[in-house]
Amino acid sequence: MSQQQKKCLVSACLTGLCTRYDGQSKGNPACQLQIADYFWIPVCPEQLGGLPTPRSAAVLVNGDGQDVLAGIAQVRDQNGNDVSAAFIRGAAMVLTIAKAHSIECCFLKSGSPSCGLDPHPGVTAALLLAHGIEVVSF
Repeated sequence: MSQQQKKCLVSACLTGLCTRYDGQSKGNPACQLQIADYFWIPVCPEQLGGLPTPRSAAVLVNGDGQDVLAGIAQVRDQNGNDVSAAFIRGAAMVLTIAKAHSIECCFLKSGSPSCGLDPHPGVTAALLLAHGIEVVSF
């Protein structure tokens, strides 16, 4: 890595790694093109939070990622289990990695209860944004 090369974090699933909840690989060519000039570090908040792959799909309940971080909403898997603690733990680990590497921008997976940005932020996206780190959704 050159001294001038920018660094970023990227959702591991967007790079083609089999980290999605269903264990499948679904790389995103547009994201891969976007990060081509970066030194990039793949992250999966769900795995970093201790969840297995594959795992049950999860959704935000009663709010968005900011609300989960504030303790007023949850992340529940398709079996009804509250997996909020794992999502919060994973988000904190991603933030730790970002800070350790002076990351200013993260490219994250849209539609994810961790990484999604639109229409409302997931848990990891919300935590990164709260710490002034730019989040780009793919």
